[in-house]
Amino acid sequence: MVAGHLQVKKDYYYMVLNQKEPNGKRITKWLPTGIPAVGKKNEKRAQEMLMETRCKYTDLPSTAKIPASTSIDQSMLFSAYMFKWLDIIKPSVEESTYAGYKDVIERRIAPYFEKLGATLGSLTSMDIECFYEYCFNTLKVKGTTVQHYHANIHKALKYAVRHDLIQSNPMEKVEPPKPCKYVGAFYSVEEVKTLFQVVKGDPLEFPVLMAVFYGLRREEILGLRWRDIDFEGGFFTIHHTVTQIRVDGKSKVIRKDRTKNKSSCRSMPLVPEYRELLLKMKKRQETCRKLCGNCYNESEYVWVNDLGIPFKPSYVSTHFKLLLEKNGLRRIRFHDLRHTCASLLLKNKVTMRDIQEWLGHSTYATTANIYAHLDTTSRANSAACMSSAVHIQPGIRPDV
Repeated sequence: MVAGHLQVKKDYYYMVLNQKEPNGKRITKWLPTGIPAVGKKNEKRAQEMLMETRCKYTDLPSTAKIPASTSIDQSMLFSAYMFKWLDIIKPSVEESTYAGYKDVIERRIAPYFEKLGATLGSLTSMDIECFYEYCFNTLKVKGTTVQHYHANIHKALKYAVRHDLIQSNPMEKVEPPKPCKYVGAFYSVEEVKTLFQVVKGDPLEFPVLMAVFYGLRREEILGLRWRDIDFEGGFFTIHHTVTQIRVDGKSKVIRKDRTKNKSSCRSMPLVPEYRELLLKMKKRQETCRKLCGNCYNESEYVWVNDLGIPFKPSYVSTHFKLLLEKNGLRRIRFHDLRHTCASLLLKNKVTMRDIQEWLGHSTYATTANIYAHLDTTSRANSAACMSSAVHIQPGIRPDV
């Protein structure tokens, strides 16, 4: 965490951060909050944003990032050890996994424990529990997110035990944070109809239609290629994904012939309306290819712009938010269109098992945990069965 304070400039709050560079010099960063400097509520919001931002920025540690040749012992700062562990596992994990670990360590774990001054050998279970308490009470982080921090620290210390760097893992005495019960947002039938109207002709029309009807994930829609579509057989296959990560402050698109899990690799029926939509998109690409000539970007992907350039995952999330705001629609995430698909299937009495296969969940439990609260059909069936099995003749008299 770096030092910082609020400053009012042109009637708005700005965050002024004092950051130390690896060479020892200090630099001042001015960051806008976008919050007007009016009223106590706005001041409180700005203070919370300042605290959050101070935690994201770190004095890039001479202590934390250490040369690869540096040996590990119990006197090493725990924050430094986490970066060392990160370097060690980098060749053995996927790039997206590494990016996730790195982000958590840089923004949350290392700044806290570096300030604490805990070493690899002196770290206690109480230190870790205090870190969780800080995340919950000060940073207002949700339990599910803290679970990710827990997993990172546990893996790093497990490595230390396995290689005799420490005698025991303090994480064994730490209770894992409880996740928040997840309840996904979703649109009603009327809201879906309105969304379909406002998205007509918009670049987002195709991903919105695919997310609502087929319940596809964002990375599955962006990963759809023409070779994955069998127009004659009447189906398409999901087995290629496109995701986006940030590494060292730079955005990077990851394309891979693998889905989130084995069950996510699935074939979906190509209904007539969507077959027609895809054929129109294919024809448009051919027209754009002729018009643009050598300027056209040859791509195998289905969803591209008029120059043949595939859309990025970040475009979907950003543009979807703007689309909803512009048309006065209730704000949901793009991923919530997948939940909308599930809710519509449940309302039409599709079984939970069939929904699991449609959405590509790895287990039945995953589907049930997310959507059980929407499943009124099975409860109604249970009630009907009980009514036929047990005949009740109330003894309560209507009169007193």
